[in-house]
Amino acid sequence: MKSLAELQAIRDKARTQLNIRNENENNIRVLVGMATCGIAAGARPVLNAFVEECAKRGLENVTVTQTGCIGICQYEPVVEVVVPGEEKVTYVKMDAEKALKVVNDHLVNRNVVTEYTIGKYSE
Repeated sequence: MKSLAELQAIRDKARTQLNIRNENENNIRVLVGMATCGIAAGARPVLNAFVEECAKRGLENVTVTQTGCIGICQYEPVVEVVVPGEEKVTYVKMDAEKALKVVNDHLVNRNVVTEYTIGKYSE
């Protein structure tokens, strides 16, 4: 970066990308807990699996993002799926293989994978 104009161009590009993200409020959101506890438990391969599988399937209505601590460290890696108009689903003790099943069953076919949810582990 050599000038104020370059900095402003970077800012404008970032604002545009942020606006695109916010305009898609009807998108399904996949939030992967990426605080230190999540990363230590293996959240990065989970995040990568969601991103790659959604891209491979061309799921343009799905936004995969990382978030901070979700607050249930003993269940990491934790993933929350938020479908507009539906109750949030919290998946726990995730790995890359489970992420692929969640993409197929929950994101594509709209069937919650109950055996991976927090409810199953707290019974």
